[in-house]
Amino acid sequence: MFQEDWVMRQIESIVNFLTEAVLDKKTPDFEISETERNDTDRLHERLLNLIRGKRINEAEDLLFERLDTGDRRYLELAVDFYARLNKLDGETLRDSDFSRSEIEDGLKDIASRFGIPLADLFQSMHGEEN
Repeated sequence: MFQEDWVMRQIESIVNFLTEAVLDKKTPDFEISETERNDTDRLHERLLNLIRGKRINEAEDLLFERLDTGDRRYLELAVDFYARLNKLDGETLRDSDFSRSEIEDGLKDIASRFGIPLADLFQSMHGEEN
């Protein structure tokens, strides 16, 4: 229980860092474009549907498949995605065959792909540096 709480707080710290320091936003919430729906808006909807359906692994795979590191909106989308996953309770994550350490790893992987070296700032508790 302690380790899961620690990982949860670690994820929150990473989300907060990316939201405030990198994205210059107050909340990690992905904002849908009001003028026109674009690829990130549609992807966001699809990810939310997969999360609701407890198909988190499929959602994460889709996020990485569609990721465009040249477009900052994908970073915003990814931060929102992992922040939402971190808010899920342990039972929902287990039912979805997903773990907090996978949330942390995914978030660090996304940051790395955008050139943000989180491994130096945030150490993993599950034994590996990412």
